[in-house]
Amino acid sequence: MKPSTELFKLIQSLSKSEKRFFKLSSSLQSGEKNYLKIFDFIEKQEDYDEEELKEYFKDETFIKHLPSEKNHLYKLILKSLRSYYSDQSINSLLKQEIKNIEILYKKALYKECEKFLKRAKKIAEEYEKFYYWFELISWEKKLLEEAFEAGKFDRDLDALIEEESDVIDKLRNLAEYQVLYSKINYIFRSGGFTRNAEERKVVSDIANHHLIKGKNTALSSRAASICYYIKGLCAATSREYTDSYKFFNRTKYILDHNPKIKKDLGKRYIFTLSHLLRCHMDENDFESAQKCLDEISALKKDKNFKNIDFEVRLFTITCNEQLHLFNHMGQFEKAKDLVPEINAGVEKYGDKVNKEQQLLFSFNLAYTYFGLADYKTALSYINDVLNDNEQNLRQDIYSFSRLLNLIIHYELGNLDFLEYVVKSTNRYLNKTERDHKIENVFVKQVKQLAKAGDKENEQKILEDMAAETRELMKDYDERVALEYVDIEAWLDAKLNNISFTEAVVAKLK
Repeated sequence: MKPSTELFKLIQSLSKSEKRFFKLSSSLQSGEKNYLKIFDFIEKQEDYDEEELKEYFKDETFIKHLPSEKNHLYKLILKSLRSYYSDQSINSLLKQEIKNIEILYKKALYKECEKFLKRAKKIAEEYEKFYYWFELISWEKKLLEEAFEAGKFDRDLDALIEEESDVIDKLRNLAEYQVLYSKINYIFRSGGFTRNAEERKVVSDIANHHLIKGKNTALSSRAASICYYIKGLCAATSREYTDSYKFFNRTKYILDHNPKIKKDLGKRYIFTLSHLLRCHMDENDFESAQKCLDEISALKKDKNFKNIDFEVRLFTITCNEQLHLFNHMGQFEKAKDLVPEINAGVEKYGDKVNKEQQLLFSFNLAYTYFGLADYKTALSYINDVLNDNEQNLRQDIYSFSRLLNLIIHYELGNLDFLEYVVKSTNRYLNKTERDHKIENVFVKQVKQLAKAGDKENEQKILEDMAAETRELMKDYDERVALEYVDIEAWLDAKLNNISFTEAVVAKLK
């Protein structure tokens, strides 16, 4: 079996300060520490090589039971990280406080226990951590029982029961919103936009759910933020950008005015800004889109967005959205200038860059080089998408990639191969349920174009393509199907003998 790389990945993910903390913690223990030898060796490796590790320590006794040593080291690192971050996340802090309350209670130090309880409840209330709040009320009821037994009846049990009931309602309310969010997020992450009547019905059912459509249905600021975020996603999957902007802007307002909840929901805040950027782009309001992108980028300096998860997300989202913005504006040279930064980031973060962002990088860069008429480079990037074996998310990107692939092969003059590509594209479109006509029409048109035979016939087919495409794109749903591939601009470029860049810029004017 191939040796596990989990320990290697964990060690390589550690920051300098995390490594220093781990080693300082280890130094508190006496005796020889074999796990530190393994740690120091793996830390220096660029790629994990277990055979190299075994060879280096072949004279050491511990190497005979390396799997258990690795497992021990892995657990010790996690234990060190728990201590390192014990007061840096609200969840960790509340868990720690509840543990302190439990210890003090068992020691019958009820007065001290109550001090910790009051402090923890205040934190849970401010951050709307209802699960912990509910648990803290349970401890408060236990302390109340102890007070009654001691003859102290100065506390109101009815008020505490009412508070508990309120917290349970808010917890249940938030949980219901989380279920709705999971449903709409699945559609957005798998398809990008609604592709057929069945998906539109699912989105419609969510949008018309009483918790989403009703007034004042969210019982907390945390619930309100997810409510409007769901509304925004429902609109975004249907590309109703006016509504999408209104709802995502409301989400941003709620989080901005609840900084402690915003800190805890950092990922949602980043995605909210990203969706707002798309809304500005739909209106061709590029100045507002760039400001929105700058706001996302500025989060890199925010202390609340400093962990590696946020660091990776901010890198991928800012670079991909900047690429998309430049491409949409026809500024392909500026988009190309981002390539060194993207390559450096991808090399730095490796498999921490999720599959969706990898796909977007490949597609956006393919489109950049297509815009620069560097069709061979564009083809290499588009092949990264088409050769992916896990085509189970962002079906819109796979569809756009297949359409762009047809155009690239046509531009490269691969007319004989284009017939095979057309068949492959048809098979893909036919096996995925979608109501959009324009994709199938365009594939049929490209097939005719590949068999044109001479310039005169080619010109006639291009004119027919342009006329039919414009007619179909009067329907907003059909325009959605070509959101990432500006076929109109490409046809204008071919018909008017101008560059694709010139056609994109002229269309925007």
